[in-house]
Amino acid sequence: MNIFVISLPGAVERRQFQKQQLFELGLDYEILNAIAPDDINNEIYKKHYFDWQRPLRNTEVACYFSHRSAWQKIINNNMPALILEDDALLSQYVPELLKSFTNKKNVDLINLEVRSRKKFISKVGQDTACNSKLFRLYLDRTGAAGYILWPSGAKKLLQYQREHGIALADAQIANCNTLVSYQIEPAHVIQLDQCNYYGIPNIHSDALQMSTVSQPNNPKVHGIFWIKRITAQVKLFVYILTLIIKSRRRYIKINKESFYKK
Repeated sequence: MNIFVISLPGAVERRQFQKQQLFELGLDYEILNAIAPDDINNEIYKKHYFDWQRPLRNTEVACYFSHRSAWQKIINNNMPALILEDDALLSQYVPELLKSFTNKKNVDLINLEVRSRKKFISKVGQDTACNSKLFRLYLDRTGAAGYILWPSGAKKLLQYQREHGIALADAQIANCNTLVSYQIEPAHVIQLDQCNYYGIPNIHSDALQMSTVSQPNNPKVHGIFWIKRITAQVKLFVYILTLIIKSRRRYIKINKESFYKK
């Protein structure tokens, strides 16, 4: 299975981290140069200014289009691929899992990641490789650092953009309810800034762990965004009501001993 690592050209330390990690796991990969904010002109920012529930920061727009470039590559290749952000820490079982999922049918996306927040998943899971289980994933807002995407799923995400505009990359995935998505448990990918939360030793620098997208303060917003936010929350509430019978909202477990360590 293809592996695409999204990374800014100047992120030398992050690229070295992924190079060493993936080499020791015996995985071939391709670096996809992430799109930097300066690569996007003001016309694009203006075009998408009102797309989401608040104005997207330039870094968030660039991050979205970086993931979108990976989605388009999956469509062009007509093959599923593991998409990684360059601060993703992988379990030692990822190689075996990728082999087991290569020919999997009737799926658009498998999320390998967890990020210390609850998800809505099916009550019963399917046994899969590495003593793991796949649960149908109905609602997730916990990042986009490590997920397997099939061409069918990539097409649905691009269709969603055509109909609704853009958002944060993980929010776009979460809001695209047509995706047939699954969550693996235990999770086999976390971001480095989650290591302390899960009790995983972390020798990496603060700079490597720092988000390249998020900033501490949200920008002041126009009144229309309040309307968009309230509308989105009402739709979300209605959608959650449909999930009550068939799903559970809970944390996803990890096996911290399974994570690759230097």
